[in-house]
Amino acid sequence: MDIRLKQATIQIVESGRHLSLATLREDGYPQANTVNYANDGLILYFGTARTSSKIRNIQCCSKVSLTINLPYDDWSQIRGLSMAATARVLADDSPDSVRAMNRLLARFPSASDMSPPSDPGQIVFVELVPRFVSVIDYTQGFGHSELVEISATDFDTPASA
Repeated sequence: MDIRLKQATIQIVESGRHLSLATLREDGYPQANTVNYANDGLILYFGTARTSSKIRNIQCCSKVSLTINLPYDDWSQIRGLSMAATARVLADDSPDSVRAMNRLLARFPSASDMSPPSDPGQIVFVELVPRFVSVIDYTQGFGHSELVEISATDFDTPASA
């Protein structure tokens, strides 16, 4: 991924507040849900109920799609991302789960003011690792998008390199 596209991707990820996540149900139909998220570079995290349909779907098929769309007033301002990603339900109390929780609390501090569930074990964190990203940017012309495959080195190099 070239540095320009990586910077654009990170900027959109960090400017967005929620994403639409599409998972595949057991009956073969796609299901889309909106979730708040946090990120560590290109890697995204969200928390949800352990018994949610999202978790059941991810446990059956870890391939997901998602979109992040920034607010706009007219079509010439549309900017967003469409990603194909691999989802992983993080093990309770694992370093990855703690990282996800800390990232989410840093991004959404008011979440710490919410009453915790009666059983904290009801909450589980999910990591989304992108495989393909389509960067949508109508400021460069109607319908403008650029598709890129994410490589392992894209996770290692900072967007400002």
